Amino acid sequence: MGLLKQEGTKTRYSYDELREFKDLILKKLKKAKEDLLFYKNSLSHRDGNGTDDTSPVHKDLSGDGGSESLSKEETTKIVLRLEKYIKNLNDSLVRIENGSYGICRETGLLIPKERLRAVPHATLSVESKN
Repeated sequence: MGLLKQEGTKTRYSYDELREFKDLILKKLKKAKEDLLFYKNSLSHRDGNGTDDTSPVHKDLSGDGGSESLSKEETTKIVLRLEKYIKNLNDSLVRIENGSYGICRETGLLIPKERLRAVPHATLSVESKN
């Protein structure tokens, strides 16, 4: 996959650059899946490390179940965010394969490498996002 040029401006990342982004995405994907498993296990208490009976921070002293629910609600929100993040990372891998990775979906211009290194699933440049 060679570089395509349009009026002296690079319109796609090179094969080597895409490989760098793919490696970064795969590392982030692995970590996100590990985190997701951890939080899902904590929701279902399958990990055996529950602290419901020992931690005063999470005990519901009012008797209405509110503090335990809040903790579960927060964990559920984290799980949902991680699932969305994993989907976005997987979508990025598809864009790498089809050659559209790193191209702003609004302007059609390349998203700067610095942004993609920070947010590898980005589909908009900072300017377009703002």
